[in-house]
Amino acid sequence: MRLNQITIPVSEIARSKAFYERLGFRLLVNSPHYCRFLAPQGDTTFSLHVDESVQPGAVIYLEADDVDAEFRRLQTAGFRFETSPRDESWLWREAVLLDPDGHKIKLYHAGKNRIDPPWRVACDTRSDD
Repeated sequence: MRLNQITIPVSEIARSKAFYERLGFRLLVNSPHYCRFLAPQGDTTFSLHVDESVQPGAVIYLEADDVDAEFRRLQTAGFRFETSPRDESWLWREAVLLDPDGHKIKLYHAGKNRIDPPWRVACDTRSDD
């Protein structure tokens, strides 16, 4: 099984669509109530769906090899961040911004700690086929 995409609720498609296009997402599907994007790198898709009762809660992680450089680039492009890049106790470097509906976006770099942190549980590689 593979994760295909994530859909988040937004109150205004046009405003949110413009925001994510400015971040570098490429528009794949466009309708008055739904749009889907291809991530700036890779083949992950991401979509928005209109819901007037939107409650921010999702946290979107966008990985960058150089968080500080990407942070400066996005700041120069007019994005306002809640936090500047900083090293976190979970061994990731992160900066936080909010989308137009208040969904938290973490620009981060984790390196090997994304999949293999020091506290990772042991994986059972046995197959029950």
